[in-house]
Amino acid sequence: MRIVLVVLLVLLLVLVVGVLLWWRAESRAREERLVADARADAQRWYERLGGQVLNLHGDSPAVRQALVDAGERYNAAGGQLEQARTVRQFELARETALEGLAYVRAARVALGIDPGPELPPLAAARGAGRLTRERTVDVQGQVVKAGPRPGGETPYYYPGGRYQGRPVPAGWYSTPWWRTALGAGAGVLGGLLIADALFSPAFADPGYSYGAGYQEGYADGLGADGGGSDGDGDPGGSGDLGGGGDFAGGDPGGGGDFTGGGDFAGGGFGGGDFGGGDFGGGGDW
Repeated sequence: MRIVLVVLLVLLLVLVVGVLLWWRAESRAREERLVADARADAQRWYERLGGQVLNLHGDSPAVRQALVDAGERYNAAGGQLEQARTVRQFELARETALEGLAYVRAARVALGIDPGPELPPLAAARGAGRLTRERTVDVQGQVVKAGPRPGGETPYYYPGGRYQGRPVPAGWYSTPWWRTALGAGAGVLGGLLIADALFSPAFADPGYSYGAGYQEGYADGLGADGGGSDGDGDPGGSGDLGGGGDFAGGDPGGGGDFTGGGDFAGGGFGGGDFGGGDFGGGGDW
């Protein structure tokens, strides 16, 4: 009887070990499949962006600036893809490529050609909406213009996002004021003043006030998934609006408003996850 009991215990132990090994193997295989799918998806958007960047050309400031920003996202997405190991990291590389394609669409609009099919919504632009009318404000002696269409006075496209926790709608601007000046209180203060002036109730489109848009964006941010693509407007996340020129000096800077990097447009993507975020939309401005 004792021998039978020992045999049964050994068989039970073997069965438990076998189940655990099978479960681990299945989990590993499932994770590998998810990673492979995420890699393929990110690679697809990255290659599409590369083809567009290489084939589009234009002489107008709006076209050149949009293509510069698209090229920066292409380089950033390539760096992210090289270092990505997890599903989240490949998702963020995909998001960077999609940002680049948003700039490509802007360049095509500025060229007067078909912008192409709609893109998946950007996590960084959740709740930000888009401009639907022209606006002109004077902030500390500097005239800032914005509108839904490119022009000689509004050559800087912005795909939508957040600046210091405030939703900034997609559209064309006369200067990339959302870029925080390096080191700097003056650049941040100037940007906040411009945001207040551009999107105050006095300049809001009929039926959609700044207050409504801001509260909507703020609520969306609280509900967004944390991480690098921080929906709550954390400049270190997806809406990291670093780079650019010194606004206080009047230099609008160059390049894109989101720097590619591993923290979803924020620099330093080696090691951990690039971040994350939820997708969504927003109201028009």
